[in-house]
Amino acid sequence: MCDYTGMSSHYDLIMTSGYYDYDSIVDHLVRFEEVGEVLEIGAGTGLVIERLAKRRPDLDITGVDLTSAMLQIAKKRLAAFPKVTTYLQNVVTLDLQSTFDLAFSYGGVWYFVPENDHFSMISHIRDEQANAEGLERISAHLKPGGRLLLGIQAPHHDYSRPVREKMEYSQRITPITDGFRKYYCLSDGDGQPLMEQTTDYRIYSFDAAIELLDKCGFEYRPSSGDDAPLFLEFGKR
Repeated sequence: MCDYTGMSSHYDLIMTSGYYDYDSIVDHLVRFEEVGEVLEIGAGTGLVIERLAKRRPDLDITGVDLTSAMLQIAKKRLAAFPKVTTYLQNVVTLDLQSTFDLAFSYGGVWYFVPENDHFSMISHIRDEQANAEGLERISAHLKPGGRLLLGIQAPHHDYSRPVREKMEYSQRITPITDGFRKYYCLSDGDGQPLMEQTTDYRIYSFDAAIELLDKCGFEYRPSSGDDAPLFLEFGKR
């Protein structure tokens, strides 16, 4: 699981400049009217939780993240929501002493990207055993029949774009064994880096991902009637 300390102070600027559509993410989450307790895996600076808490103030929402600097920002952002809690936790050793109706992650530890007529699963965790342990910990924190939602994102590629006047965000992708390396950079008007980070990811084929999730107690629930789903859904057996 990756630590994003290096980009924490610039994270909101990058993410809210069109990187993700947070309102659409929350539109999907609020469809599950019957849930009461929700866990976000990889809560970052609390951008999703803030919107979700405003839309569904009845929910008990817990967010976990590995990066202390991210959570410090999240705690300030979410201080006005009494039913929201955040914890500094590694998903591989997750221990919250509670269970949830729904766990989700969009751009967090695991997510899916479309490739031709199928999906691949991307993981921030490189080690095979650690991936299994993390998913097992999520399963242990879900109530029987609970849902795990893993986001669907566009495939990674090289690009650069302005995020604010005289600031540019860029990323570069390099293939590595069983995955890829992603270089992130935010630069000023003179091209000098304000933030740089390199992160290694693991890629699972769709069949390998489904097999891994199945071993960890999750059953794939194919979407029906959603032209452009934002998540793939898995149910805890």
